[in-house]
Amino acid sequence: MFQILTVLVVAIAMALTLAHALELPGKLQLSKEQYLAVQKIYYPGFTVGGAAEPVGVLLLLGLMLMFPIGSTAFWLVAAALSALAAMHLAYWLLTHPVNHFWLRDVDLAKGGSGFFSFDPLGRATDADQTDWKSLRDRWEFSHVVRAVFGIASLIFLVTAIAVHA
Repeated sequence: MFQILTVLVVAIAMALTLAHALELPGKLQLSKEQYLAVQKIYYPGFTVGGAAEPVGVLLLLGLMLMFPIGSTAFWLVAAALSALAAMHLAYWLLTHPVNHFWLRDVDLAKGGSGFFSFDPLGRATDADQTDWKSLRDRWEFSHVVRAVFGIASLIFLVTAIAVHA
């Protein structure tokens, strides 16, 4: 049951960022006004689903510890954990600072406002000074990077479970 829950949570984390990545060709064709209007539709839905990333990291850590150290399944889950952690790190380094720009005129609930104003690296204010197309490209392509890590994580995880079975 724990393996199924872990696959489900990792699949949700991967699916959300893959959805963003698949929108890339169409969104690059939008005008500034259209693009800024579209960006607002992701919240709160994608924000709630985004909780799958840290939860997935914790579940993968727990699952990894359930396999014998040094076994093929152990190392595959370790790879899945590394890929999901890299996906989450890419969010904080590449995507999150740009969200401050997209959401500056959106009336968010208290929790959402606190989350999106949180910037551990202090880079959100820098994003406000950048051309919107540069921010768009950074945000869109960050999701392509994240989707690659998410897909890799899911593949490693499912392979680990299949090898262990």
